[in-house]
Formats: sequence, structure tokens, C-alpha cells
Amino acid sequence: MKNNALEGIKEKAKDVYNKIMKKKAPELDLPLRALSNVKYDNKNGYFEIMGKMKNRTLTVGTIKTFAQTLRMMSLSKQLIETDDIASKREAYYISKNWGEAKFREQPESDTVMDDVEAMMMVNREQLGFIPEEKGGEVAGKLVVIDRDTETKKELRIDCTKFGSGAYSIPISLEHLKFETDAKFILAIETAGMFQRLVKHKYWKTANCILVSMGGVPTRACRRFIRKLADDKKIPVYVFCDNDPYGHMNIYRTLKVGSGNSAHINKYFCVPSAKYLGVTPQDVIDYKLPTHPLKEVDIKRAKDALKNDPFVQHHKEWQKALKQIIEMKVRAEQQALAAWGLNFVIEKYLPDKIKHPEKFLP
Repeated sequence: MKNNALEGIKEKAKDVYNKIMKKKAPELDLPLRALSNVKYDNKNGYFEIMGKMKNRTLTVGTIKTFAQTLRMMSLSKQLIETDDIASKREAYYISKNWGEAKFREQPESDTVMDDVEAMMMVNREQLGFIPEEKGGEVAGKLVVIDRDTETKKELRIDCTKFGSGAYSIPISLEHLKFETDAKFILAIETAGMFQRLVKHKYWKTANCILVSMGGVPTRACRRFIRKLADDKKIPVYVFCDNDPYGHMNIYRTLKVGSGNSAHINKYFCVPSAKYLGVTPQDVIDYKLPTHPLKEVDIKRAKDALKNDPFVQHHKEWQKALKQIIEMKVRAEQQALAAWGLNFVIEKYLPDKIKHPEKFLP
């Protein structure tokens, strides 16, 4: 896959060079990375990019961005050829040696990196760029088969043997293999709830694998869950807060991806995932303490109902989002503690898992 990325960079660079030699304005074509340029096909199960493109032509007004794009491509070529990596933050600081093409702030660097990724139709890891954030944590009935980076010998990592800690998902994971007899994967939004379930060995009681997403799951976390679910043919249940952010930013990103990354969603989403809770109906059924819904939450829910292809496909999500808007409240996972610190382990999760047919799609 890295060779494909390298060849793509060389081809784009050659095209720019040839146009300059012919005294024509060089240009770079990139897919438009936005929700308006994606479609949702329930059969494939993820957001797919459509045909809208944006054109970056070398002009007086675009000369800096054009130069930055070419320099980022050059850096990627160097990383691939030397089998090296650079974090997003390191790439930003490397640009400080690019003269007038340097980035003033990292968001500028990140945007150009995303543009190069979309232009090549590969993920940034294949271009040699890695994220700063952790990949997520795992505990429970799983053995991860990795390899020693020096000796290349097989390493067997038992995720039940971390005591009060957990296995950290690596950034590079395509080589990983798995052994498990778990019944399901439970992906959890908050680190606090994950720690409670680990503390009381819920994975043992329920015969499952626990994965802490820590908010919006990183690419590595999403890829790990997808690979594990596909390889071992086990279901994925998702446990988030009851608010539009938990529903649409965390769960939907895990399941179908995002409009901004539609060119690579097929690698990083988990189409088989189902939403266990917390749902608006749970707030009523379990009489959960709530907080007022913020204006940004209401806007997020209304935008999803109006513009999100995933929501427009699933009437169950339309009903849930309308219900949360009408109720005007949100509820956190930790609100279940109002009925006892271990209510979530002893009552809520067992009750929910008995009826996966009631989970939101």
C-alpha cells in the first residue's frame, strides 16, 4: 500500500513538472471533503465519497498553499522511502525550514496533510504520518498476537492480565492477530465508565471485550475494533452518553465514518456496530438525572436530521433525535450511578444485552 502512495506522489509531481515546462499553470485536483459530498449505502455500511472535486491551481493568490502542498508531498515521499514516520506535530515543525511556505499554526498543516491524503486516496499512515493521540484501551477476553520489533518473534498479549490497567491500541496494527471466545465487543465512550467495568471485571461476567474510545474514537481505535470484529466475527455494541454529540460525533463516526474522511471510511468504520445506549428512552425508563440540552446540542441534532445521510436512512435515529430535542435534556453514562455505583453492571447492561434487537442501528 505504501508503494501505491509513493507512485501516486511521483505521478502528481510529474504532472506538475510537465505543465510548468510547457508554461502552463500547474494544478492539483482534490475530492471535496464534506458531508455534502458523501452518500450512505446501507449495504456497504459507511459514508462513501461522491464526485465533487476542488481544484488547486497555481496563481498569485494560491502560491503559498500550492507550495505547502508540494512540500508536504515531498516530506511524505521521504518518509516512505526511508521507512520512517512523523507525527502531525513533527510535520508542522519541519515546515519551519520551508521558508515562506512554512505553516503559521498546526491547523494549517493538518488541513494540507488531509488534502494530500484525500488526493492520494490513502490514509495518512500510509503516507508516513501518524497521529499524536492514543489509539484507545482494551481489557477482557482477548489475546493480541503482536511481534517483537527487534527480533520479529511472536508476542502474545493477554488482555486479562493487566491488573487495574489495560492494553493500549498501537497506531500500526494491520499485522495484529487475535484469539478470543468473547460473545461481543463493548465500545465505551468515557474512560471513567471503562475503568469501572475493568475494576469489577465486567468482561469476565459478560464474557466480552471492553474497548475505551475516550470520546470520538481515533483512527487506530476504529481500525482495531473493525479488524477484531471482522476477523473473529463477533458483534460490536456501543455505549455512549445520551446527547447528540455521543450519538452523531462518537457513535456515527465509529459506525459509518465522517464526511471529512469519506475517502478512507471503508477502512476505519465499523458498519456492524449497534448502539446499546444511553438512549432518550433510557432516560425515561431508568428515571435518570439529566442536564439541560445546550443550544449547540439542539443545533447538532437538527443538522443531523436535515443533512446527515445516515440519519435520513434510519427512521429509528430520526425518532431518537426528535425525542431528545423534545425532551430538551441530556444524560451521561455516569447518571446510572444515581441508582448505585454498580447499577450499570448489575442491572443496566444485563437488561440491555438481553435484547440486542432493540438497539439503535
